[in-house]
Amino acid sequence: MNFTIVRNGDVTLNVAVEGEGPLILCVHGWPELWYSWRHQLSHFSALGYKVAALDVRGYGGSARPQPIEAYTMRNIASDLAAIIDALGGGEAILFGHDWGAPIVWNTSLLHADKVRAVAGLSVPYMPRGEQSFLKLAEQIYAGKFFYQLYFQQEGVAEAEFERDVRDALRRIYYSASGDFRSEHAGAFMAKAPSAGFLDGLPDPQPFPSWMSDADLDVFTAAFEKSGFRGPLNRYRAQNIDFEELAELKGKKIEQPACFVAGEKDPVRRFIPGIDLYDRAGDFLSDFRGSTIIPNVGHWVQQEAPVETNRALEAFVRSL
Repeated sequence: MNFTIVRNGDVTLNVAVEGEGPLILCVHGWPELWYSWRHQLSHFSALGYKVAALDVRGYGGSARPQPIEAYTMRNIASDLAAIIDALGGGEAILFGHDWGAPIVWNTSLLHADKVRAVAGLSVPYMPRGEQSFLKLAEQIYAGKFFYQLYFQQEGVAEAEFERDVRDALRRIYYSASGDFRSEHAGAFMAKAPSAGFLDGLPDPQPFPSWMSDADLDVFTAAFEKSGFRGPLNRYRAQNIDFEELAELKGKKIEQPACFVAGEKDPVRRFIPGIDLYDRAGDFLSDFRGSTIIPNVGHWVQQEAPVETNRALEAFVRSL
């Protein structure tokens, strides 16, 4: 594994790179790292691709600007554009998971000439609507706990997670995985709005086998160094995104696209009464299909690397 630093103005981006060939750029979500793509880096580099996975700004070895406005979708998409120019000669296939999925979907719109194809994991593409997601969440979850609303007050979630980083990460990763028991999930969603994120979340003993102690060491060390402000600022920037990206309202993505997710991913039920995964291709003009992996949760490329790689490889070969 090689690492390189790519600059986008005054922002430095830490990028893991493996292999040679056409560029596949992988974008992680919250609270993760380039390391979340370890299984894809090895698999696709062996197929003749240069595979790059960055630490998104705010994470790991990348720059960690303080202001919330530094974490807008437009700013982060420009980071991807800089990496595509530096490592891919101006063109790449994009894979994105969790927050990385909206990041690659929007990069496909904002820098269309640089994106050959795009795969979203866990979060389907939904174009800008009539109000920001945060405003919608305030209505849907009125009087209830919803983590993205809890994240809005600066310093609160940072203090909770940074008190014991390893413990927090274990609970976070387990709570969105396919191993999380339904009775715990019900308790998590039924909390009062004043509750903390970790309240009621169990610490599994032992942790499921898809993440080893050594894997958890990598994530823990990174977040103990970087803290959580940058990662949480991405959630706080959503209302800014809504104003800044008005020109994207209703726009479809034209590049070849696919969707991959776990059957038990809680994102699927974010809007009560709607299965978001049924609509994964609604706004993709060249949709190559969905793969929903049974018995798997949110961390799909880590929980089920073989199945995820198989789906992504079929997509790449279809191009």
